[in-house]
Amino acid sequence: MPVIPIAVDPVTRIEGHLKAEIEVDTVGGVQQITHVRMTGTLFRGFEKLLEGRDPRDAPIITSRICGVCPTSHSEVAVLALDQAGGIEVPAAGRVLRNLVHGACFLESHILHFYLLSLPDYIKGPAMPPWTPGFEMDRRVDPAAQDLFMAHYLEAINVRRQCHEMGALFGGKLPHSPAYIAGGFTAVPSAANLASFGTQLDAIIDFIETRYVPDAERLAALYSDYFLIGRGYGNLLCYGAFELDNSGSSKLFPAGRIIGGSGPAQAMEEAAITEDVTHSWYANGSGNLHPGAGETVPQYPKAGGYSWLKAPRYGGVPYECGPLARMWCKGEYTNGVSAMDRIRARAYEARLLAAEMKNWLAEIGPGDAVYTPWSNPGTATAAGLSEAPRGALGHWIGIESGKISHYQVITPTCWTISPRDGTGQLGPLEQALMGTPIANAQHPVEALRVIHSVDPCLDCATHVVRKK
Repeated sequence: MPVIPIAVDPVTRIEGHLKAEIEVDTVGGVQQITHVRMTGTLFRGFEKLLEGRDPRDAPIITSRICGVCPTSHSEVAVLALDQAGGIEVPAAGRVLRNLVHGACFLESHILHFYLLSLPDYIKGPAMPPWTPGFEMDRRVDPAAQDLFMAHYLEAINVRRQCHEMGALFGGKLPHSPAYIAGGFTAVPSAANLASFGTQLDAIIDFIETRYVPDAERLAALYSDYFLIGRGYGNLLCYGAFELDNSGSSKLFPAGRIIGGSGPAQAMEEAAITEDVTHSWYANGSGNLHPGAGETVPQYPKAGGYSWLKAPRYGGVPYECGPLARMWCKGEYTNGVSAMDRIRARAYEARLLAAEMKNWLAEIGPGDAVYTPWSNPGTATAAGLSEAPRGALGHWIGIESGKISHYQVITPTCWTISPRDGTGQLGPLEQALMGTPIANAQHPVEALRVIHSVDPCLDCATHVVRKK
């Protein structure tokens, strides 16, 4: 049987624009993926937009990188500014950051399972966005199908409720203006604290009675996907949700899992570099730590095939996301696969929502939320945390009171990076290798693996207008 080339362009049910080029061949009697190239098709120029601006603009501007995880960029930007200014945020300001950030996490996880990933497995109504679609193996009986669809419709309202809950303190979502250097703009009131708690209780009920059981139900029906989409098994977490004002204790600790087995290893920010050998950036801007990194577009470029750079830790590819966070925390160690990613994400939502109840009880009406921040004039700093999809870092340089340098590495750049200079595939590329494809005209198996990492190309890439 000849090699079958397949291009899925664009990959749908993700944020942004992604192209998947795969080749399918028969190996050992099994038709499977033998070649992969993942392409981010749009350029992101936010780093260049920030140069020359007041550092306090960074949280507002970088929030616009993505509408699905805007608080993640704001959170990381203010962490960098706090470090640059050498200040400590009041406890209530830290907690409010966590609560609004957590609301966006819950919204994103619910969105991913029901609206982005579940349609790869069940049959929806004969109408858009369910049609047109790939033919696929249907393992869901009518009763389970009706249950999934009922919860799908509920999820649309619940994810809106997550945003409404976060907006109580964030002012609005997406793109909250409340994240500022030195703390937060919203002062908690008794009414908002009570309303947040009421809405959180309803969301917790949905997670416990709908989301987690549905994830388990899907995992039982498609248990073979615990053996599909493993990749390297390398998992990376920067750590997220500060539990104290020093930032030394976090709900999700920083760490690395190597080859799909623990215990977690240390994560050192200095070991991070970005390779651009197969990215549409000038080669001279590659193999640099992001603190010194540059954004120098070069298109076309021989050997280039993506607008994503290739982040590496000590030269090694790592994927990130809920599975990485839960592995590093020791809460989920079943394995690394397409289905493990889906199930770990549901477990993380349950864990985070319960912790948000505790955080809410830590603050009271009128608590101080802000420490005055002064522009240091000259500084370098880094903000590291987690977006719903994984490790997110901002690196800033300030000279004469203005931003002189800014670099962003998103979780999608980690997970969906292209090859690097040594020929190592990106983590998702490697995860797709060997995936069995029953029908090359309808490669739903590849989509299931791609969707399991919840790509967000809005974060990873952005359009530039030609002058």
